[in-house]
Amino acid sequence: MLQVPNKILTLEEFLTLPETQPSLEYIDGQIIQKPMPHGKHSTIQGELCPTINSVIKLQKMGWAFPELRCTFGGRSIVPDVAVFSWARLPIDENGDIANTFAAAPDWIVEILSPEHSHTKVTKKSYMLSITALKWVG
Repeated sequence: MLQVPNKILTLEEFLTLPETQPSLEYIDGQIIQKPMPHGKHSTIQGELCPTINSVIKLQKMGWAFPELRCTFGGRSIVPDVAVFSWARLPIDENGDIANTFAAAPDWIVEILSPEHSHTKVTKKSYMLSITALKWVG
């Protein structure tokens, strides 16, 4: 993960920055840019959300979201997949899914390429249930 050199920003200041591709995350006061996803990563992510949702969303147990910004506990992360239980889904005034998720996901999935270390993504966990999927070569 690339750490973006900047002056020290508060979480509130960080949240006013424009979104980037790949996303920036704010963890422990540091701004870290996620690696650019490639074909294998995108394939796994693209299959994983519908597979999870085919079970949990249909039964109104939860909802899996790809690349969803989640801000909580002094950090703002964008997991490859963020899963929220149905009861904890942020809802707006119209009864629709909110645009802002100011809560920790119940489960996050990070997809790692062979050159990435699982220890780097555990910084995101902050007492979350995290799964790191890693493909081989």
